[in-house]
Amino acid sequence: MLKKLFFILSKEDKRFLFSLLFFSVFISFIESFAISLVMPFVTLASDFSYFDRNHYLIEIKNYLALPTFKIIVYFGFALIVFYILRAFLNSYYFHLLAKFSKGRYHNIAYKVFAKFLNINYEDFTQKNQSEILKSITGEVYNLSTMISSFLLMMSEIFVVILLYVLMLLINYKITLFLSIFMVINALILIKILSPIIKKAGLRREEAMKNFFEILNTNLNNFKLIKLKTKEDGILNLFKAQSEIFAKANITNESMGAIPRIYLEGVGFCVLVFIVVFLVFKNESDISNILATISIFVLALYRLMPSANRIITSYHDLIYYRSSLDIIYQIFKQEEENLGDEEISFKKELRLENLSFGYKGKKNLFKSLNLEIKKGEKIAFIGESGCGKSTLVDIILGLLTPKEGKVLIDGVELNSKNAKKYRQKIGYIPQNIYLFNDSIAKNISFGDEIDEERLFRVIKQANLEHFIKHLPDGIWTKVGDGGSNLSGGQKQRIAIARALYLEPEILILDEATSALDIKSEAKIMDEIYKISKDKTMIIIAHRLSTITNCDSIYRLEYGKLIKEVK
Repeated sequence: MLKKLFFILSKEDKRFLFSLLFFSVFISFIESFAISLVMPFVTLASDFSYFDRNHYLIEIKNYLALPTFKIIVYFGFALIVFYILRAFLNSYYFHLLAKFSKGRYHNIAYKVFAKFLNINYEDFTQKNQSEILKSITGEVYNLSTMISSFLLMMSEIFVVILLYVLMLLINYKITLFLSIFMVINALILIKILSPIIKKAGLRREEAMKNFFEILNTNLNNFKLIKLKTKEDGILNLFKAQSEIFAKANITNESMGAIPRIYLEGVGFCVLVFIVVFLVFKNESDISNILATISIFVLALYRLMPSANRIITSYHDLIYYRSSLDIIYQIFKQEEENLGDEEISFKKELRLENLSFGYKGKKNLFKSLNLEIKKGEKIAFIGESGCGKSTLVDIILGLLTPKEGKVLIDGVELNSKNAKKYRQKIGYIPQNIYLFNDSIAKNISFGDEIDEERLFRVIKQANLEHFIKHLPDGIWTKVGDGGSNLSGGQKQRIAIARALYLEPEILILDEATSALDIKSEAKIMDEIYKISKDKTMIIIAHRLSTITNCDSIYRLEYGKLIKEVK
């Protein structure tokens, strides 16, 4: 378990973890020392004669030159200061614990999301998106809970070991010494802390909503992200919401630890104050039974919660073990490593003896050859499932052939130049997923908005009339996934988005299937007009969309057959 955990954690995380473990040992000594000090204090307060019988106490009394009762009073006030300091140390420790465990949620979730964004497209297509979302959110959160439980368990084990020595001196009798006082203070704490925790919960809820929206939107636009190489920008958006969520959880967990610390601190201080008050009032010792009662109550009061936390934490380690395994496997995934090597497209795009099949499946096509000249318009037709979209994905540079090559002006497409090649492509898919943002932002796809170019592509995509009648024009929100728009309007925005890139290669994957025949004809005429100098590749069922193509190829039984026009 520790081996997998250390593989996931960064060097800084490991240093933080070991620092917390050492700090927990220190806190354990403070806890035990705090309880052990009560016994000598109460013993001395209940029997002043120790100052006349004990050699060390006699020297202390002579050095201070104070009456015995004043020494006890000052000793008591010193203990109160010590217990207040102990409470602050405990609060700080639990804040660090929350910061580490919930802060790791942010760090690990960010790294897991980065892993999924940076794997190659074929591996991504083999994954279940709901599993991806569950891993990034639920499994990472469970792992952070597991880390928190591990640290808490180690801390409480140290406390129990040290307190056990003190417990050997105790004879079990009383459990209700400070019960009434604790209940009153608990009610006070609820009134103070509840509003703070409630506000933190609202922040967490809002951040979580944005968190899921970013995940859902971008995972559905994965192909466009890969084509536009926008991984860094998307990760920055994710990072901002993840940090808000992490901070809300840190506040919640930090506040959650205060009641126990506060009540224990108050209990210690009240006990000492009572003894101080009685000594000061009577100016004499009190019954030595108070020492035994005090040490018992305090030790038991601290030991029982520790035992409970150890058991609960152990159960958490068992329960969340699978989350550790899942995240460990994700971190071992191989990432797509793309270079920044330039590649030009001036003459032709050629598929040479190309074969491809998805992992674990038979080849969709074998020894396929195709030549597409710069500026040529071609179309692929064929039955559903014959491999048209897969062939286009290979041309897009998203899928790597199992055999053969994709050549751009005689240069083989590979991981070194794929990034620059993808940036030359405008892709219009059949299934459109839009961001819950303005029309303008959806068309620019996160790029800085060039209004002249924006209005030009709006006109080209036949969106002018629609946008003119919207109250906020291009700044109108499209709704979640474009829920405020019709299918045809969404596809027009997708067409405008592709044209906004001013691509050299324009690929339409059944891009006008949601439009009526009249709108489709108008948009296709516009696309053909503006694409005179562009290479176009179209996947279509309707033959009306490809009448102006230079060549039409039917994909059948893994072979490309050129249709006679």
